[in-house]
Amino acid sequence: MTTALPATFLQLRSLVTPEAKLELTLAERPLPQPKDDEVLIRIEASPINPSDIGLLFGAGDVATAAAVGTPGAPKLQMAIPERAMKAMASRLGQPMPVGNEGAGTVVAAGSSPAAQALLGQTVAALGGAMYAQYRCVPVDACLQLPAGTTAADAASCFVNPLTALSMVETMKLEGHTALVHTAAASNLGQMLNRICIADGVPLVNIVRKPEQAALLRSQGAQYVCDSSSPSFAADLADALTATGATIGFDATGGGSLASHILSGMETALNRNAKEYSRYGSSTHKQVYLYGGLDTRPTEIFRNFGMAWGVGGWLLTPFLQRIGAAATLALKQRVARELKTTFASHYTREISLAEVLDPAVVAVYAERTTGGKVLINPMK
Repeated sequence: MTTALPATFLQLRSLVTPEAKLELTLAERPLPQPKDDEVLIRIEASPINPSDIGLLFGAGDVATAAAVGTPGAPKLQMAIPERAMKAMASRLGQPMPVGNEGAGTVVAAGSSPAAQALLGQTVAALGGAMYAQYRCVPVDACLQLPAGTTAADAASCFVNPLTALSMVETMKLEGHTALVHTAAASNLGQMLNRICIADGVPLVNIVRKPEQAALLRSQGAQYVCDSSSPSFAADLADALTATGATIGFDATGGGSLASHILSGMETALNRNAKEYSRYGSSTHKQVYLYGGLDTRPTEIFRNFGMAWGVGGWLLTPFLQRIGAAATLALKQRVARELKTTFASHYTREISLAEVLDPAVVAVYAERTTGGKVLINPMK
């Protein structure tokens, strides 16, 4: 494949300054040359995931976002509250590239047969720095896609699909038979619902609005609990009794939702208890926090016995835990079911420059259900 390539490309950078400002800029970078086992991808689609927003904005106050650059050199700036600067200390003065995943066309490749085989192909890649016009990555960071797959189809191949699949795998590895998921009407939550229906895994979905509950039920979800409902605690206990779920994944992180889930699990277990124990049920109940949609401290009210755990959970350490072969099997399932189980839908496609537009920031920073935004760096 012969493609005329530029000498430089644009890459989005996020910087925390000593003046307590968060700055987003577009940096011009020299185009890299792929090594033997690397490929150069022209990035044509990259999603804005909640995990991306965490790096993109850091502790910046989105309400203060303002354009301070020029049309030729756009820059977005927002204030960082003084109390949050301590948490940003390790980022101070470091312009950081953003974007966990993306997809596009391989336009140059190293000398290895594996790299050469991808030349001219549409691939998805996981490796950071995807909010850029080009990205050089190792071959094993790529997923070759079925013929006819567009970059937009494949942009969200990794983070949400592999996270949803890995939640089910975690459930199995730790000896549970059903699970709970919060923020369940999200793009990821809808994928998890489809996986559990297909695989026969009982799933308790927790949402925060009646319309979100209706959305999931329209997609076949059997157990949906609305945390805004006065009957939430009773509904949750009933769903946990019916499913036997003793592991949960909480995207909110803060507040008392994880505690409510553990309490519901204990209530469900005690309904079938043969005898009373002042230590509570001996069945282990586990909730993993994997997101931070709620920035308040996590509150735990210990009314669920002694056999319980709350911990953090991230995709990359889990994939390292299960190893390369098992990870490849998960990736291959994603590729097979890309337009069904793992289909993603976007409400808007924006350019790199539009990422720095305060009016557009107000849209994608809101992270509403059904409001996923796609970046096309070549736009």
